[in-house]
Amino acid sequence: MNLSLGFSPCPNDTFIFDAMIHQKIDTEGLTFDVLFDDVETLNQKAFKTELDITKLSYHAYAYLTDNYVLLHSGSALGFGVGPLLICDKEEYIPSEGLEGLRSQISDLRVGIPGKYTTANFLLSLAFPEAENKIEMKFSDIELALLDHRIDLGVIIHENRFTYQDKGLLKVIDLGKYWEKLTSCPIPLGGIMIKRNLSEEMKQRVNRVIRRSVMFALKNPRSGLEFIRSHAQEMSDEVMYKHIELYVNKFSVNLGEEGLKAVTIFFDEALKRGIIPSPKQNLFL
Repeated sequence: MNLSLGFSPCPNDTFIFDAMIHQKIDTEGLTFDVLFDDVETLNQKAFKTELDITKLSYHAYAYLTDNYVLLHSGSALGFGVGPLLICDKEEYIPSEGLEGLRSQISDLRVGIPGKYTTANFLLSLAFPEAENKIEMKFSDIELALLDHRIDLGVIIHENRFTYQDKGLLKVIDLGKYWEKLTSCPIPLGGIMIKRNLSEEMKQRVNRVIRRSVMFALKNPRSGLEFIRSHAQEMSDEVMYKHIELYVNKFSVNLGEEGLKAVTIFFDEALKRGIIPSPKQNLFL
């Protein structure tokens, strides 16, 4: 059976999915039509239920539980992996806690990588006063800061490794803010599958993704050319730093710790009115 599959061209996703889309493992008779796109574009496609299987921000998933359900394998969760709020002026870096920045952030232009990204959720959690948000592709945020089109920017993915080279400054690690608040890993993105597929198919896809992640971890250089071909001129060193940061035990299987983190994520978001109440169970 052929299924449509959407994920980002970022190294962590191409690393995870290489083995299954190139039939390096037993895919249990499944083949895949692959769409590569940034996470917010994938979020928007999921609102239109265009894909059978897709990477989604956990924030976006809150709005899509009627049509999709979370698989246990393939997710990006972890400690020290969260988005960063950055700037190009030292005056925005809080010297004594966050209250000083909170008092002025409503007047500042903040670049975000999409309304439904987990990055925007974390920004809303730490700075509910931030109202002047400008949506843009995640890879354009650094340049927007340098061109003074925005005052602050929330960066994700490989930009965590490159912003300092451009003379940009960290205001706050939003992932660490979450970790201090909850003592949980931050749920960034998960792999979702259409609810209207059979339970047998959902379980089959989950097994295949888990098998693909485990193959990649055991054979980390196997998909090098495929990963490199989508890495946008990223050096191999940065590429594998990216993979090491975002691919971990939670990518193999969420487990109790991962399921707890996702549950707390939704509980915190509901409590603060950031998301609607999910209408379906969250987990497969």
